[in-house]
Amino acid sequence: MALGSASARAGSDQRFLRQFSWHLWRWATWIPPIIWFKEYVGEFTVINGPSMYPFLNENYNESLRRNVCWVQKLYAQDNLQRGMVVTFKNPLRPEVLTVKRVVGLEGDVVPTREPFPNAFVRVPPGHIWVEGDEGGKLTLDSNTYGPISARLVTGRITYILSPWSKAGKVKWWEHPERHGIVRG
Repeated sequence: MALGSASARAGSDQRFLRQFSWHLWRWATWIPPIIWFKEYVGEFTVINGPSMYPFLNENYNESLRRNVCWVQKLYAQDNLQRGMVVTFKNPLRPEVLTVKRVVGLEGDVVPTREPFPNAFVRVPPGHIWVEGDEGGKLTLDSNTYGPISARLVTGRITYILSPWSKAGKVKWWEHPERHGIVRG
């Protein structure tokens, strides 16, 4: 009796292992496409910090609510325009992704703010000038580290998903241009 019981248990264990392996394989095959999609197509991101206030995190001083946005990564470095909100690898801390607005493109002459050492800067070829919407007091942007290479851009903020009151497409083309920029 014990021998028959042991063989029945072994058979059920084999069935369990076979089913478990099948389900594990079925779900594990989705991991590479998900990682590829997140890396090259787009992802959801939570915006932290006050530097893009009031456009993003408009209630930064009043609550802990943050904006959730869709970051489009496909062709993110192509055809950058003034006013676009982009994510990029911070030149001072490459492990940190930063969100800022494109203010100047290559060839533009941009009036700077403190702590930048010069009153004006010409954006070199292959670079962009980025700034936070906050106005300069609470943001580390191109006024701190200068023009950034367009190759550091990893994505574009294209949709705000939360809070519901701001949900919708980011209409970067409606954002007023910064005064004093001479287009190159």
